[in-house]
Amino acid sequence: MKPVYLAGRGLACALGLDTYASLIALRQGGVATSSRALPGELGGSFPYYVIPYAQDSWNGRACNLVRRVAIEAGAEKIRSGALFISTSSFDIGANEPGATNRNYREFSDELVDWLEWTGSVYMVNTACTSSLNALMAAHALLAAGDEEEALVLGMELDNQMTLAGFAALQLLSHNSSKPFGAHRDGLVLGEAVSAMRLSTVESSHWKMLGGANVVDGSQPTGSSASAVVTMYQRALAASGLAVDAIDLIKVQAAGSPSNDRVEAEGLREAFGNVPPLVSFKAVMGHTMGASGVAELALLTACLEQGVWPICANEIDEILGVDLAVYQPETVHHFMATILGFGGSHASVAFERA
Repeated sequence: MKPVYLAGRGLACALGLDTYASLIALRQGGVATSSRALPGELGGSFPYYVIPYAQDSWNGRACNLVRRVAIEAGAEKIRSGALFISTSSFDIGANEPGATNRNYREFSDELVDWLEWTGSVYMVNTACTSSLNALMAAHALLAAGDEEEALVLGMELDNQMTLAGFAALQLLSHNSSKPFGAHRDGLVLGEAVSAMRLSTVESSHWKMLGGANVVDGSQPTGSSASAVVTMYQRALAASGLAVDAIDLIKVQAAGSPSNDRVEAEGLREAFGNVPPLVSFKAVMGHTMGASGVAELALLTACLEQGVWPICANEIDEILGVDLAVYQPETVHHFMATILGFGGSHASVAFERA
């Protein structure tokens, strides 16, 4: 098995149009949310994290954001490699105003044209865990020697269907995201376009070791503690790591009253002495299928530059876990986790190269 390294990253989210701008905004305390209103019986307005980039058409905006992020990640160097496109909403935002519906193949073909890609292309949609599962698929392909370079693209842009669906399930906060918070009352959604470039050539601070995805269909809209435990056990085994080797975990912790409780229970059972934890949902929102790669891009940049999100909410002591107020002094191994609809639980492990 070949080693696989993080060779490049790109990020556009509510914090900024690239990774550097996002770090600056994060250092300054983050950004304010916008507001999204829903008509009819759902009614009301919900906070929403919007990428600060305006354009007349949905497709034009998506094209420019995808190109920006891909260039930042160094995609122009590997256009003959493997491309993994991950999303949960695809281009529904373009179709909502009444445009002709298209199939997923047409959507991927359009993205390929935007990036001038000549290599193999894979589409991944496993709801919120999409980009993290795409990252694991890319890692397996490179580790097996089938490809030398891969770009994993996560894309989630504004649309009414996603917002309305979460609102109908009463999963959204009317105020703010409070990860593991004592007064948490729901999710805050957001936009992100993100990319991670993987390579079998050592070229960065980080090496990807492996990961695992566990599906518990008994909880179609939430998580189960047993699946969280199994996910961590399998991810650690796939990465060749012991429980006490983990110095930091980027958790889901989106502010859901029930899911935060279940995640905390699974963490305590899987690790016993839980490592330091960090969540980015309060500063960029839950970016659905893009969240795995988007939060990983931001996390690795934070670890390299010494920037850390401010935890402004009172933590729920009943959960028995906490978010790290400061960056851990030494992070040699970390894990990153996303929990999603369909009972999907995914986690990956990285090592400082």
